[in-house]
Amino acid sequence: MTVHTVHVNTPSKSYDVLIGGGVLKQCGELISPFAKHAVIVTDDNVAPLYSEIVSRSLSSAGIVSSTFVLPHGEQSKNISNYTKLLESLCEANLTRADAVIALGGGVVGDLAGFAAATYLRGIRFVQMPTTLLAMVDSSVGGKTAVNLTSGKNQVGAFYQPDIVICDTATLCTLPTDIYADGCAEIIKHAVIRDAELFALLQKPSDENSLPDIIARNVEIKRDVVAVDERDTGLRQILNFGHTLGHSIEKLSAYTVPHGSAVAIGMVLETRDKAQREQIADLLQRYGLPTTTDFSPDELIEAAFADKKRLGGKITVVELEQIGAARLVTINMEDLHDYYGFAK
Repeated sequence: MTVHTVHVNTPSKSYDVLIGGGVLKQCGELISPFAKHAVIVTDDNVAPLYSEIVSRSLSSAGIVSSTFVLPHGEQSKNISNYTKLLESLCEANLTRADAVIALGGGVVGDLAGFAAATYLRGIRFVQMPTTLLAMVDSSVGGKTAVNLTSGKNQVGAFYQPDIVICDTATLCTLPTDIYADGCAEIIKHAVIRDAELFALLQKPSDENSLPDIIARNVEIKRDVVAVDERDTGLRQILNFGHTLGHSIEKLSAYTVPHGSAVAIGMVLETRDKAQREQIADLLQRYGLPTTTDFSPDELIEAAFADKKRLGGKITVVELEQIGAARLVTINMEDLHDYYGFAK
């Protein structure tokens, strides 16, 4: 079994991201150096598939574990479930020498990470992403959060994991649309940072090695986070597609999944017509949507609740060319005109 290892070094913590088929079966051995007791946080889709594999591996390494299962879906990433999880960690008698394990997609990782960051003011945290989107994006970089009724990820913390274990075998059980959501973030990374990756993604998929592509995406995010861990500068470049993408998620009551919303957002946020057509074409090749029925007025109004807004201004991502982007700060009232929306 070939395992790719990407080392992440941030000001607050260094850790490895392991990428390979079957690595879940080794998770106990990998975690045992820093925890002897753990709570596995997962959802009702993932638990029947992988929780037993993880708990057996932990047990064989001498790690005592219990499991906390959430209903699947973005609607579960809320304050109520965050509180329930904290109570579960208390009931399990976890200490600072123990770990919270996030087994699942971005919702599970965000919620479990926020709990790990705040329980006892911080305990060990392990990411075990089982979706492509989580492997290439949300499991790396330390953003954890829950949603409020006013918007997505409005309460959270920057908290890096101790290790990220990406078992590519879990991707075989993903529905087609959920797999496509991960492709949206891969395309986003290519658009803003790597023209060669963009060209590679235009080739037939059977010519590409998925573990290699995942590793390259982790490297892109690693390099950005190493410079700006707390999202005050360069890291905001990763928000390409997210300003209007988050608006779409909110307006749809999260029935439009994150990756699909970001795909549409990337098209809407690209001002150059030729670049916009290139991006839309690639997104469509990977089964992603590129249009929305929500009006520009609705999208802009929803963006006013975005956490990226600072007072009356917001920093947006502007493409210079495929593979290169820059940050531009504009007035919120100019957002409508900036994106070229007709009034």
